[in-house]
Amino acid sequence: MLHLKSQVEIDRIRASCRIAAEAMLRVAEELKPGVTTYHLDQIADQYIRSQNAVASALGYRGFPRSICISINEEVVHGIPCERVVKAGDILAVDIAVKKDGYHGDMNVSMSADQISPQAQSLLDATRQSLEEGLATCEPDKRLGDIGHAIQSYVEQRGFSIVREYCGHGIGRNFHEDPQLLHYGIAGTGRRLQPGMVFTIEPMVNEGAPDTRVLDDNWTAVTVDGKLSAQYEHTVAVTRDGPDVLSRFDDLPY
Repeated sequence: MLHLKSQVEIDRIRASCRIAAEAMLRVAEELKPGVTTYHLDQIADQYIRSQNAVASALGYRGFPRSICISINEEVVHGIPCERVVKAGDILAVDIAVKKDGYHGDMNVSMSADQISPQAQSLLDATRQSLEEGLATCEPDKRLGDIGHAIQSYVEQRGFSIVREYCGHGIGRNFHEDPQLLHYGIAGTGRRLQPGMVFTIEPMVNEGAPDTRVLDDNWTAVTVDGKLSAQYEHTVAVTRDGPDVLSRFDDLPY
């Protein structure tokens, strides 16, 4: 059931997003070749705990770490471990936080060092496709308009949109209604209303959109082994348009 949020609830979600964004900044500052993804996970976890908050992912459906880190061909839900980051890797870092009963969620793709022009083009297209989706979050638009805006932007640049995973409503629960596909037909789907809060988190592949899940039952990878990238924001629909709750003027994310 869809729950439209009050301004008080939106502000609490924003506060959780703020902690996630601060944790993201600390991960980015620690990221360099030679560091392990487990170390990055612990950096985020320690900061989140210092804010009297909890990592939404930890223990969620049995997930064993506090954040997700997906490297190169990994699409989503990568589990931090003793894997060492190498120069030229791209990492999609997904951080969600629960504070005072409300969740906030975001994802940033970042690199440990210089990356190839093709990888940079993938990151740029993914980031801008998120912006295209966010700009569509206005009252009386439809969910299909958001997916169509993202898909059109991505495919015009020769990349593909992952179909198996989607954005989601967020609030007291980590995942709520509505589900938001990152592809679709304009003019279709649920109509947007003020008070709706959800994530937009396009996963964009260098090659084909197909994915498979590894034996850990979490990490999804591209079937063709080509690169994938992701960016995510939490957004509220207001009478005046989109309010991006995980974006802050004094932070880079």
